[in-house]
Amino acid sequence: MAFANDCDAGVRASIPGPARTTGPVPATLKILVAGGFGAGKTTFVGAVSEIAPLSTEELLSDLGAADDPLEGVEAKSTTTVALDFGRITLDDRHVLYLFGTPGQHRFWFLWEELCAGALGAVVLADTRRLADCFPAVDFFERRGIAFIVAVNEFDGGHRYGPDEVREAVGLGPEVPVVRCDARLTSSGTGALAALVRHLLCLPGSTPPTRSSSLSSSSPESGEPS
Repeated sequence: MAFANDCDAGVRASIPGPARTTGPVPATLKILVAGGFGAGKTTFVGAVSEIAPLSTEELLSDLGAADDPLEGVEAKSTTTVALDFGRITLDDRHVLYLFGTPGQHRFWFLWEELCAGALGAVVLADTRRLADCFPAVDFFERRGIAFIVAVNEFDGGHRYGPDEVREAVGLGPEVPVVRCDARLTSSGTGALAALVRHLLCLPGSTPPTRSSSLSSSSPESGEPS
């Protein structure tokens, strides 16, 4: 496994075993995972990360009921109060860092910091509460950050086609809309692959010089159970 920074390299050097050749530190690539409250961001990051994800979840309480309405997501018991963080090693030269944003309005001030240096974003949409993804879409459009919309197909939720979601959200034809199940690694990496393809199609993008672990994934890999 490649190591993403000098701190990781220090950990690598301390691991017992055969002598390891010190090489260049891999380049880090930053992707955001955004969306509304309860859209599945923490689940998505946890499913695709190769490391145990860093999560800042806290239990929901009755005191926050007015600010965090649970209509449509009644089973939700925790919420992210800062960020989720995960990592995917693409190859020996590139490491992908995933940052999941908090969904509640009172934590949106963190988005400005989290989006610094991001290549793009996956906006998770829950068709049971589709309007909750509008703020994330507006945020990235206004800052010129490329994104895709990934419809997280929850059990029991109505299935809408990509074109229906595109029209409801008011997206242009250039923004990809894919389906995914945030619980499944294959489906999550498929959504990330769709974002990478979208980024490569943008003006001024540079084709990849070598294959990565995301290159063969499909945006609709793995149907929801």
